[in-house]
Amino acid sequence: MSNFIYFFKDGNKNLTNLLGGKGANLCEMKNLNLPIPNGFIVTTEACNQFLDNEDNFFEILKPQIKSALVNLEKITNKKFGGNNPLLVSVRSGAPVSMPGMMDTILNVGFNDDVLKKIITITKNQNFAYDLYFKFIQMFSEIVMNIPRKEFEKLDKKEFQNPSEKITAYKNLYKSLIKKEFPDNIEDQIFLAVKSIFNSWNNERAILYRDLNNIDSSMGTGVVIQEMVFGNYNNLSGTGVMFTRNPSTGENKIYGEYLLKAQGEDIVAGIRTPEDISHLEKDMPKIYKELITIGKNLEKHYKNMLDIEFTIENNKLYILQARVGKRTSEADLKINLELAEENLISKKEAILRIDVNSLYKIINGKFSTKSLETANLIGTGLSGSNGVACGKIVLNSKNIPEEGEYILVREETSPEDIKGMYLAKGILTAKGGRTSHGAVVARGMGKCCVTGCDALTISEKEKTIKINNTILKEGDIISLDGHNGNIYLGTVDIEKKTLNEDFFKLMTWTEDFNNLKVRVNADTPEDAKTGCYFGAKGIGLCRTEHMFFKENRIWNIREMILARNEEERNFALEKLSITQSKDFYEIFKVMNGLPVNIRLLDPPLHEFLPKTLEEKVYLSNRMNITLLEIEKRIELLKEQNPMLGHRGCRLGVTFPEIYEMQIKSIGIALNLCKEKNIKASVEIMIPFVGFLEELQYIKSIITKTLKNHDYKIGTMIELPRACVLSDKIAKEVDFFSYGTNDLTQTTLGISRDDSAKFLHSYEEKFIYKNDPFKTIDKEGVGELLKTSISLGKRENPTIKLGICGEHGGDPESIDFFSTLNIEYVSCSPFKIPLALLASAQSEIKKNIKRI
Repeated sequence: MSNFIYFFKDGNKNLTNLLGGKGANLCEMKNLNLPIPNGFIVTTEACNQFLDNEDNFFEILKPQIKSALVNLEKITNKKFGGNNPLLVSVRSGAPVSMPGMMDTILNVGFNDDVLKKIITITKNQNFAYDLYFKFIQMFSEIVMNIPRKEFEKLDKKEFQNPSEKITAYKNLYKSLIKKEFPDNIEDQIFLAVKSIFNSWNNERAILYRDLNNIDSSMGTGVVIQEMVFGNYNNLSGTGVMFTRNPSTGENKIYGEYLLKAQGEDIVAGIRTPEDISHLEKDMPKIYKELITIGKNLEKHYKNMLDIEFTIENNKLYILQARVGKRTSEADLKINLELAEENLISKKEAILRIDVNSLYKIINGKFSTKSLETANLIGTGLSGSNGVACGKIVLNSKNIPEEGEYILVREETSPEDIKGMYLAKGILTAKGGRTSHGAVVARGMGKCCVTGCDALTISEKEKTIKINNTILKEGDIISLDGHNGNIYLGTVDIEKKTLNEDFFKLMTWTEDFNNLKVRVNADTPEDAKTGCYFGAKGIGLCRTEHMFFKENRIWNIREMILARNEEERNFALEKLSITQSKDFYEIFKVMNGLPVNIRLLDPPLHEFLPKTLEEKVYLSNRMNITLLEIEKRIELLKEQNPMLGHRGCRLGVTFPEIYEMQIKSIGIALNLCKEKNIKASVEIMIPFVGFLEELQYIKSIITKTLKNHDYKIGTMIELPRACVLSDKIAKEVDFFSYGTNDLTQTTLGISRDDSAKFLHSYEEKFIYKNDPFKTIDKEGVGELLKTSISLGKRENPTIKLGICGEHGGDPESIDFFSTLNIEYVSCSPFKIPLALLASAQSEIKKNIKRI
């Protein structure tokens, strides 16, 4: 029969999965001869077997618990119900820290007879009754689900003596449970253990695991430990100490304590605790001992620790030590300093830092305190990390230059660029994590929540509805781009800071990073941000985004709706002037680093006017009738535009468009030569599926761009291009994998419409992850491998990169690092994440080799 019981002397910190974090750490500290109250652990295996088969399994477990209780009596020299009564706490202890999510019961082993014996021993009636009150209340609430407020009602009544209050407590229990309060100590312990097991699946624990991606199959250990009493007398107390500041990471003891109190008192907030520094004055010997233990434990665990302690009659006991929860900023500082103190290596420091925590450092987060009272009204998808509060605006043209505004749209389009730039955050009803709104917001470092199915918009009434909440334009909402939550009103934001610790980490990653990181940048501002964060070039310059600056949209609309070649060339000439200027400014910022320019890619209909007002303006500008404008727009409509007239197909049917863009690159390069500015350009042909398409566009490039050094490549984003990569590779200098469209065309899923059902697929474990967020290794990943193998075989010097949004996803980067590629490219504000994720992947690969 399996052994489901471990005494503290029998375990260690390496048995966390079996004993839970709390139990394993108690074992470790017992082995270090620290002052730990004695006890034992019921394992996580027991929890899982209990949850699978409650009644039958517990009959098997009971004898092992009984035997352990007898052994505990011997170790402590106390006896349950005896003249020197043994009382225990029964606590949860999962393998992963889940603070406050599960349950604890103190003072188990109490009954009327024990009450008398404790009064006799301590000569302190108030102390004894206080223990009894707490036990009945905690047992009733946690084991029997009696609401605490029922006892709080009784606490407001006046009783002649404390024994009357005990009777009232027990009568309340009997009236609600229809049974007497259990006096049998074994029954109390068995019921408490069952309760802790069941708390693994309570509502708050399940929610916490879901939010933090914690494996629900782990189960919880149960720690049964001898009670020590911080409320024993004036030389007693309880407290919590962090070995470093969990908010800032400062290397200074942080914590608080209460004299004459039990552990739950400090958590409940009934009394205001003292700062830990005051303990040096109140109890100098205990303070010195506590500080010494804290420093020694930090050196032993090589991490900042959260230590719970109790002082009983001037004797210190350590109840728990675990790696302390901390803010993202504190975590960064602590790990860097631990490495500089030679407690851990640089590699270990880099591996410890959660890649996603950098989002919060860069883009800010809502304060924990403010979220406690925030009114959550809806949830969408996390389109772009960060947080934002502001007034609702439904039309991007109506956002003022100054102020706090949230742009709310059915879905965004390129015409919303200026509004998105001015807004603090973006909320859309449609679209996924790689929709236009999400991609552009990430490039701007803006908070964005997409795909909120519960959002409906009435532009006529100037109102929106999210679930049952109706709001009007001008009302304030708050968006959390980290998790997709939408709140009513203002939620306080913790200010973001990029300090020297952040840039020190970026410098450290360079020592371990074989995968270069480039930036997706369409403007000089994006390019500057990318360089600020350490980008080694531009991996994707979307030329179409340049058409939406200022009033340039009208030039491209004139070009698209031109009646003849003369009108089209006139519009293209105006576009060439602005594009060449843009290219020059970007080359200047990048100063010789490679700039990958993608020729026009999206369907032309995306640029066309949508409102009557815009159509009327265009008809006057072009001197053609409104009816003619409407006809031409109708002719350009497509049923499935993302698989239609786009990418290189535009260059084949309208070669003059690509000629204009290539000519603009040449003008910019000439200007760079004049100004003695270094420029390195890569010209990328999008959406190639046939070798002949590539060859046709390549001939336009070579014919138009003369007397300049440049590289020609293609964006691999169609399955057909993947399997023909050997043929394509002979014609180009580089491949850049557009994993957004490659995912879309491989899986047959519209990335903009998938938000409607992807969540359901993830819930049912059909998809492990959103494939537009994390690369589909089995499908898209295999196509990448095929393409890389074929391409390298025919062109060994070909450069390979990733320019889809997966280039900023840590799990995807981990996969890309196993491929024969040179760089990933991502939005400016994702560069630090990509650098850290890439360094972590390389370090882990080397560890595996060892």
